[in-house]
Amino acid sequence: MELNERHPLSPEMREWVLRELKEIETQYDVQVLYACESGSRAWGFASPDSDYDVRFVYVHRQAWYLRVDEPRDVIERPLSDELDIGGWELRKTLRLLRKSNPTLLEWLDSPLVYRQEPGAAEQLRNLAEAFYSAQGARHHYLSMAKKNFRGYLQDEQVRFKKYLYVLRPLLAVRWIDQGLGRPPMTFAALLEATVQDPQLLAEIDELLVLKRQVVESAYGPRRPALHAFIEQALLQAENQPPLPAPGGDTAELDRYLRETVLGSNTD
Repeated sequence: MELNERHPLSPEMREWVLRELKEIETQYDVQVLYACESGSRAWGFASPDSDYDVRFVYVHRQAWYLRVDEPRDVIERPLSDELDIGGWELRKTLRLLRKSNPTLLEWLDSPLVYRQEPGAAEQLRNLAEAFYSAQGARHHYLSMAKKNFRGYLQDEQVRFKKYLYVLRPLLAVRWIDQGLGRPPMTFAALLEATVQDPQLLAEIDELLVLKRQVVESAYGPRRPALHAFIEQALLQAENQPPLPAPGGDTAELDRYLRETVLGSNTD
């Protein structure tokens, strides 16, 4: 399956997003360093009515950083049922990166990038690699899989997308346990590296085809093969292998913040 089939993005939608990002820069007097798609369109299993979840990292002018009290460091701008845009200020971003925040790491791995300043995404990715915590990522994804499994897959009729909301983090745990490094954002990459059973692959492929054809709220009967796999995988995941400790030097984050704030714009 081609990239645009797994991660649909029309030229018209891209232009709309770029216009909105430009308006945000003007309205808030900021510079967008990196903007990407998150959620189901980036994961690779969007429904026809899935919205667009645009996430970005931005930097203010120098004066913003020279205050006793820190101003708000998030921009949230829900526009419609189709398009939702939100971003994090750079210092907030780097603090989250130091904690190896899985959501931020996924943004940096998105297959759908709307904008990026030269070198910005590459430097953020390099820093993310330096501070990456396998233990933190594993805990995040395993907790997500357990929560979604308990909350959404216990009835005889379940929403199709909830299977994928359990499978994706569960395969991310498998990826980590196999020593493959940071889990990728795309479901296809996770699936290829962590599932080899032909029958299970066929079952998941059938679910993906269905998910891409029906609306987000569509329900269907429980799928016994997937249910059995999830229960077994959750049980296996209780045995955590030894994981490397995170590294990283905060001085490198400070350096990047200074260089970006001083170099990106001036008053």
